[in-house]
Amino acid sequence: MSQSLSNVLLHIVFSTKNRQQWIDTKLEQELFPYIAKICNELDCPIHKVGGTDDHIHIACSLARTVEISKLLATIKANSSRWIKSKGSHVENFSWQNGYGVFSVGQSQLDSLKKYIAGQREHHRRETFQDEFRKLLFKYQVDYDERYVWD
Repeated sequence: MSQSLSNVLLHIVFSTKNRQQWIDTKLEQELFPYIAKICNELDCPIHKVGGTDDHIHIACSLARTVEISKLLATIKANSSRWIKSKGSHVENFSWQNGYGVFSVGQSQLDSLKKYIAGQREHHRRETFQDEFRKLLFKYQVDYDERYVWD
């Protein structure tokens, strides 16, 4: 085959350091499009960005030439620097060290986008920690609870 083709869809999840409540509705109005821009500039088309005060979810395609770890490092470093530039009230902002990234089938994409869009409503009933544990179970990821949170 003379051409390399792919369609790898990702569900990415990560929180603020210690799940601090940094991302209010005003900040998210600028932050989510900024994260989408970062992904698009890496040729990782964005499908949906959403979240709540202490974490975000990203649905995007993975470019053939981009490693997952590079994508996440770029998103987190650039968005953290950008958030800190928004004023003294966020100058100590930080993302958690780790992240969750899960592969998603094309047939799951629409429901994932709806799930991400409903994060604020969803988290009136469930903590980020409980949600993340459920995602790890759903995607069948083995983990050690001692090393998940920071």
